[in-house]
Amino acid sequence: MVSSEKVLRSRWQRVPMTKRDPKVRARDFEEVALGYTEEEALMEASRCLACTNPQCVKGCPVGIDIPAFVKLIKEKQYIAAVLKIKEKNSLPAVCGRVCPQEEQCQKFCVLGKKGDPLEIGRLERFVADLERERGVNVPITKPTGEKVAVVGAGPAGLTAAAELAKLGHQVTIFEALHVAGGVLVYGIPEFRLPKSIVQQEVEYVSKLGVKFQTDAMVGRLFTIDELLKSGFKAVFLGTGAGLPRFLGIPGENLSEIYSANEFLIRVNLMQAYKFPTVDTPIRVGKRVAVIGGGNVAMDSARTALRLGAESVIIFYRRSREEIPARAEEIENAEEEGIRFHYLVSPTRFLGNEQGRVKAIEYVRMKLGERDESGRCKPIPIPGSNIMEVDTVIVAVGRTPNPIIQSTTSGLKTTEQSIIIVNEATGQTSLRGVYAGGDVTTGESTVISAMSAGKKAAHAIHEYLNRVKPIQASDTFEVKDVTHWLLPWKKEKPKNKQNYQTLE
Repeated sequence: MVSSEKVLRSRWQRVPMTKRDPKVRARDFEEVALGYTEEEALMEASRCLACTNPQCVKGCPVGIDIPAFVKLIKEKQYIAAVLKIKEKNSLPAVCGRVCPQEEQCQKFCVLGKKGDPLEIGRLERFVADLERERGVNVPITKPTGEKVAVVGAGPAGLTAAAELAKLGHQVTIFEALHVAGGVLVYGIPEFRLPKSIVQQEVEYVSKLGVKFQTDAMVGRLFTIDELLKSGFKAVFLGTGAGLPRFLGIPGENLSEIYSANEFLIRVNLMQAYKFPTVDTPIRVGKRVAVIGGGNVAMDSARTALRLGAESVIIFYRRSREEIPARAEEIENAEEEGIRFHYLVSPTRFLGNEQGRVKAIEYVRMKLGERDESGRCKPIPIPGSNIMEVDTVIVAVGRTPNPIIQSTTSGLKTTEQSIIIVNEATGQTSLRGVYAGGDVTTGESTVISAMSAGKKAAHAIHEYLNRVKPIQASDTFEVKDVTHWLLPWKKEKPKNKQNYQTLE
């Protein structure tokens, strides 16, 4: 008989998730966290209190009925559980891996008041991965006959397209890159979000009836006005924030200094880590410095380590308490041997005779009063320090690419090319044109982009139901460009040894 003390302890303690040994995983690109087994998922789901007034739902940006899908897991109705999630979220396998649940749904879990909150994200991942193995039938909604263009195949665009397709509209996604997925494929490393997982989610959206056109850069190949004149009754802009920011300090143009954007695109999307078996080269030296403290900085540092760097140091201008990256990713980086240099800020880069970076000059910082972000403002301490490096990755944020903004007359934006929208609907300053995600907020999370895409989709649906069709003034035609499928093959079986526990 199980003691009441043990039952109480299990109620307040999360079920840990297995992940690969850091000494092994730090030298390959296979996924780090391996997810729950069925037994572990059932144990974790059993902790749910099935609250009559679930606060976790209020913390979910897309409004998933969390108690309902967890209850279905308890009943071993796993496919029904993932279908329950997909009523609100079309990308559960992605969200279960990269969504910051600890700051959203899990933050409001009642269990967290006395112990560990329910691991909602890990349960979401469990049922989504089972669906991937077993497959499910996708219901097709009766068509309305209305055509909608979605620009950008990232999380905002995929979500908007899926929601509009469920409502019966004919949706075409236009993607500038050669594959769909946006930041999910170019910005997040394989070891954190495998490309096959993204492909699974893209295939689901396709099965809903959404068409994909890749290598189709709206703003260059055709404009928003031409899309509307070609028969699309509304347009959703979900082009993200793909333009890197820089430090603006001397020496930043030296060779072997990368923006995190370029570095991760080369490795993630163009598979530079497989060079020379693929055509994309990338050079990473022995001593690598990464500037920044967000998830992109963690991804860059851990990627550099996997490419052969002997030492990787993250420079962050605030303290450990203010660093914005997910705690889980910081811990993973520390386990793998990434070093953190807190309260420091680069002032210039020094180069050698060949024009390559050889050192960072930096100042130490102290924390002052809190700024508009709610974090303590870093203040430089007089005096300089030097650290020798041979590769630098600058990961200090991204802003929207202004191509569409500069070619769309009447579209209101900020000076940083952020599109101004009605926050509740995503409506821009142009009739029939909506936007959401990072292009309207600056760099943010995957789930916040999905939330914006979902809101805009339902606003577009209302718009299509209450207005007369836009009359085309010419016969401009948008032609199919290329196929959408991702090129990666199925993942290799995971190494079943050298595991450890992720608390």
